[in-house]
Amino acid sequence: MSSEEARVEHWDYKLESWPAFRDAQPNASHKSIVRLEAAGKLQAVVTQNIDGLHARAGTSPQRLIELHGTNRLVECQACGAVSAPEPAFDQFRKTRHPPLCECGGFLKPATISFGQNLRQRDLERAQEAAEQADAVLALGSTLSVYPAANIPLITASRGRPYIIINRGTTEHDELPQVTLRLEGDVSEILPPAVEEALGEVP
Repeated sequence: MSSEEARVEHWDYKLESWPAFRDAQPNASHKSIVRLEAAGKLQAVVTQNIDGLHARAGTSPQRLIELHGTNRLVECQACGAVSAPEPAFDQFRKTRHPPLCECGGFLKPATISFGQNLRQRDLERAQEAAEQADAVLALGSTLSVYPAANIPLITASRGRPYIIINRGTTEHDELPQVTLRLEGDVSEILPPAVEEALGEVP
């Protein structure tokens, strides 16, 4: 943070990837999760993704826990204010100076960078949801990044169903707490399963 050169490098990196994040659209699995919430079947969505697609799909802020933050916002490292990223990127493009908050603090995309701690309140919300859930789904994750990978085990340790859907192996595949392991693309497997669970299959 104290290095102007490092902050320019960080903003360059984020600027390069920003159009892809800005233009990305939710897929069928994001929309299926929204349908579960609308049907009153969703305790929480706990995600490590920083693409903001759950929010874009319509998952409510009350149910969404983005453990690693989001690229949909920029955040002041001094006062904590959050704002839309486009003005900050436009300013950086024009001036080549890392943007600052109105308070004078450094702005950065609202993601958790290496060396930053996860937000304690987000971890607490995730743990509380896992303690209340009747079942847990792990979707599209290798379950290798901690402490996030511990969250589904909180539910499973209470004897509740634990279902993993992923393309490729995960670190939980052989755990006795896993009720069902499905191999494949989440966006192909989850939507029809949700339709059937909600009684929407003709």
